[in-house]
Amino acid sequence: MNDTTPGAVPARTLVVEVVIVMWVSLGASALRALLDFMNRLTIVTPLNEQTVSIVTPFTPDRPWLDILYHGAGIIIPLGAVALVWYLLHASGESMATIGVDATEPGRDLIRGLLLFAVIGGGGLLLYLGAVQLGVNAQIAPATIGDQWFDLPVLLLRALESAVLEEVIVLGYLLHRLRQIGVGTWWAIAISAVLRGAYHLYQGIGGFVGNIVMGVIFGWLFLRWRRTMPFIIAHFLIDAVAFIGYALLADRVDWLP
Repeated sequence: MNDTTPGAVPARTLVVEVVIVMWVSLGASALRALLDFMNRLTIVTPLNEQTVSIVTPFTPDRPWLDILYHGAGIIIPLGAVALVWYLLHASGESMATIGVDATEPGRDLIRGLLLFAVIGGGGLLLYLGAVQLGVNAQIAPATIGDQWFDLPVLLLRALESAVLEEVIVLGYLLHRLRQIGVGTWWAIAISAVLRGAYHLYQGIGGFVGNIVMGVIFGWLFLRWRRTMPFIIAHFLIDAVAFIGYALLADRVDWLP
């Protein structure tokens, strides 16, 4: 992968393109997360006594409608990924340009597993510490019932989050920023801060932790030129968090 578009798209056009993509995807999520964080800070209940739920039933009394809600929640955000696919093709590139393909399955899997072990373990410790310090809300990744589709929904939500975030805020954004002429570390910083910003709804711990994650991911992406390892790692982190919380929340006393 190189940092120039085959069609020599003007930098100004790419700037507008990036703004629009962020506007309809994770940039909008960052604004909502900031407002949610401000709301949490200005209510009476201390931040570390508040609970943030990520995946919860919509209509538990009507399973057929509940699964439709979950399906819509998975499919609609991926429209931004489709937009990235279209824009890359329009500029003479493809998803393979940012390393979203199946050309290196073994290497991608090994890298993804290593990232999962390091980032997942470190992230859990940071979260627990942030809650104890009072700068993070308690996260309830998934509260599910006993429907047959609960486990598939959690796995699909983890996959949707991994694909959406890593394709847009890592692969696409870093690729376009480098094409525009943004320096390596500035590009990594922009991507990492955006990643932290749309996790602000969790609190300061979620913000800082995801910035650190973003810096590591950004640096490695620009070395490997592959998005797939990060999709794998992100999927595993979220899948373990969702399913692990749903199974262990009422059985262990160390999990907030």
